[in-house]
Amino acid sequence: MRIWPADLEPKLVTVLREGYSARQLGRDAVAGLIVGVVALPLAIAFAIASGVRPEQGLYTAVVAGFLISALGGSRVQIGGPTGAFVVLVASVVGRFGYDGLALATLLAGVLLVVMALARLGAVIRFIPYPVTVGFTTGIAVIIAAGQVVDGLALPLSAVPAEFIPRCAAIGRHLAETDPNALALALFTMVMIWLWPRLKTPIPAPLVALVAATLLVRALNLDVETIDSRFGSVPSGLPTLRLPHFDLRLLPALLPSALSIAMLAGIESLLSALVADGMIGGRHRSSAELLGQGIANLASPFFGGIPATGAIARTATNVKSGGRTPFAGIVHALTLLAILVAGGRWAGMIPLPALAGFLVVIAYNMSEWRVFLRLFRGPRSDVLVLLTTFLLTVLVDINAAIQAGVVLAALLLMRRMAEVSAVKPVTGVLDYEGDVEGPTLGRPLPQGVDVFEVNGSFCFGAAGKFTEVLANLKSRPRVVILRMRSVLAMDATGLHALEGVASRLRQQHVVLLLSGVHLQPLSAMERSGTLQRLGREHLFDSYEQALDAAALLVGEDADPAAGGRHGQ
Repeated sequence: MRIWPADLEPKLVTVLREGYSARQLGRDAVAGLIVGVVALPLAIAFAIASGVRPEQGLYTAVVAGFLISALGGSRVQIGGPTGAFVVLVASVVGRFGYDGLALATLLAGVLLVVMALARLGAVIRFIPYPVTVGFTTGIAVIIAAGQVVDGLALPLSAVPAEFIPRCAAIGRHLAETDPNALALALFTMVMIWLWPRLKTPIPAPLVALVAATLLVRALNLDVETIDSRFGSVPSGLPTLRLPHFDLRLLPALLPSALSIAMLAGIESLLSALVADGMIGGRHRSSAELLGQGIANLASPFFGGIPATGAIARTATNVKSGGRTPFAGIVHALTLLAILVAGGRWAGMIPLPALAGFLVVIAYNMSEWRVFLRLFRGPRSDVLVLLTTFLLTVLVDINAAIQAGVVLAALLLMRRMAEVSAVKPVTGVLDYEGDVEGPTLGRPLPQGVDVFEVNGSFCFGAAGKFTEVLANLKSRPRVVILRMRSVLAMDATGLHALEGVASRLRQQHVVLLLSGVHLQPLSAMERSGTLQRLGREHLFDSYEQALDAAALLVGEDADPAAGGRHGQ
């Protein structure tokens, strides 16, 4: 018996109901161990880059990672802190402190749960591609720029948060670069790039950071470490704590919460979609959003930060043999074991090495090849791409996401208007008969004009129809609007249609409609438009409308056309 609606049921429940073998458990355990080791430096790096303590990234990976795997809608999704949140989280922490971030994360969790219950998972996946590429590349640029100070060990006590002032401050102090820090950052980057060529199962970031840490100890290099800046990393279980929620900050935090929810939804569903292609499966988008929402509701109560599905870690899980949510659960337990047994060793990692690691992450997430390729696309897509990218870098990601989505929607409206057509038809009109009948040609009665609408009768088509009628040289006695190709109609279209009908009535011209599909007909009925137009002016087929028009202008109806039902 199901206790969940089918589209909200966690994949873990499905796996257990279908049967789970010991052999697959072994494969999932190995994959979870590997991903847990890979996630360790990522969780620490993303936490530091976000302006919080390193252990808070680990707490997030443990708590949120466990819940995303246990309650999500993907078999192989791995959740935790990701690079997509770095800029946004750092901004919220800088303005409101961690308690403000905790409240924003909690609000984002609520929004994700609401999205899941409203079945909005499929809708989020339709966020325009130039928008996602624009803010992802912008985030990558900001992450990379944010590592320059630590990577070069520049003596900047206060680093400006804005991109251009930050770059200007860095430029003024470049001459004070510490050669040891620069060498360590470059060493880490080269190690991460070259290590995979050895085809070993040991993750490159772990090898690079361990090697950099040993190098610092062996050569006694005077560089800053996690311990020297943040103090020792706690070795223990994440404890339940209640953040101080200042409800007066709710209005100010709501835009950030919405951005966190949107980013979490986009990242997790994109990651789940990529994973589907790798394993030949199919995730449940609403269940995935529900799992993400619950994970982000829980994370702040353990000192965590926002979490979502991570594409790189999910891909690592699949390549390592993980095929069920148990791999993600083992990944979270692995991180917990490392935190308890050896958390204090993480404090020895040198910050220049961590900066080099984050630069590699920024490079990998930048999608610069895709960014450049989009410049060969439609100019409207280029405009959306550049607007989202520049707002992300120069203003903030809240403005970037909102402006990008709004601009893309406006451009979509423009394209819909361009592909919608309203054409007058005069003389002999060809129309479809029954499936078994021939295509007939029939002259239009004197004083009857026919218009054909192709595409959605929305803002664009409605405006075109009004213009076409206004430009008519002669005044007909009857106008037939043929709507066989209109599958959708919005409020603007309904308003324009009523306006046209009213104008024609004043001129003593009768408006007849033919071939109206279900959605436009339903919209007309709900809005009262059909009653105002008059039901007697609505016809199932064009032939019936033409017969009625012929009678209105004093001509006999065509008996050959009677009974046909083409639209």
